[in-house]
Amino acid sequence: MMLLNRTVQTLSRRSLHTIALLAAFTFISLMLGGPAIAQETPPITVEAVTVEPASPGPDTLCKLTVKLANGGDRTASQLDFKVKINGQELPVYTNQLFMFPVPAGETVDIPLYNFWSTETSRPAPVDGKLDIEVTLAAAQWTEIKVEADVEVWRPLGPVEGLPIARNLALSMSK
Repeated sequence: MMLLNRTVQTLSRRSLHTIALLAAFTFISLMLGGPAIAQETPPITVEAVTVEPASPGPDTLCKLTVKLANGGDRTASQLDFKVKINGQELPVYTNQLFMFPVPAGETVDIPLYNFWSTETSRPAPVDGKLDIEVTLAAAQWTEIKVEADVEVWRPLGPVEGLPIARNLALSMSK
């Protein structure tokens, strides 16, 4: 306590005012617009990933669908998906954009590419589990309107908060 009193006594009034102002500004900036502790939910979310059949056997053609919910105030499109099966990325998604509109406030099922449950480069997993990860890597806010009987799509900028992913684990039948 004695050391604190000496330190305060040796500081000039101007220094004390500066320290008090800095403390006040720091407190106000944190209250008004400082960094958020919890992350906000992105405007586009992957609600579900579905595969048919739900329990595929080896060498089975599977239908893949993703359900996207748009909580934003504009239509989203130019959807850039990445798909991994048991940790192995499917190359068909490398240079593809899905031009499906996802209107503001709506949830839409998007059909993705079919895949084989096993392939030469991806044999049946020893544990019988097929782990599927679908990532929405990027998307664009899009204005869609009709001008002179022609539908015009105008990109408005990237959807923030991406990438987002959803996993699905399936048990393979024998």
